Amino acid sequence: MRSLVEVVDAATIARRVAELGAAITADYQDKEPVLLGILNGAVPFLADLSRHVPPEAEIDFLSLTRFGEEGRVNISVDSATSIAGRHVIVVEDIVDTGLTLSYLHGLLATRRPASLATATLIDKVTRRIVDVDLRYRGFEVGDEFLLGYGLDWNGRYRNLPSLWAVLDLATFQDDPDSLARQVFAGAG
Repeated sequence: MRSLVEVVDAATIARRVAELGAAITADYQDKEPVLLGILNGAVPFLADLSRHVPPEAEIDFLSLTRFGEEGRVNISVDSATSIAGRHVIVVEDIVDTGLTLSYLHGLLATRRPASLATATLIDKVTRRIVDVDLRYRGFEVGDEFLLGYGLDWNGRYRNLPSLWAVLDLATFQDDPDSLARQVFAGAG
């Protein structure tokens, strides 16, 4: 049995991102939304998504850090854009427990946006602890560990154009280069 398997190919991701972009375009017609990407994982999704929304949409980023055993969340890099009175779409790579997103929505709400929505590529609804509203969802997945298209292993593999499930985490941890060998087999 292979310890890694491609679960969503690049073409399927591209189609779904285009569909999400079309939905955002329809919902925010005659508005100038702010797409607020959460670093680092949302970068590929945000880049592709932004190509499917009107050019009036503004793009900004913020970065969150978790620390302590309680998993407290803090903003390590804040956005430069004032969101007061603006329509904000938080762009995430993955939402699982909902705790981080719930904290972020609460914080952003204090900045008085006109509206606040979330677009996520991956929804791990089975891991949800806190109910969060995900207006735009790419794919609902189970509890598998995923890599690619923004999702990483120690900073690696975010740049893969598709999503891969790690079926045997212990084997992968022993040989994290195995995914590179599998993805790039025969390349060159």
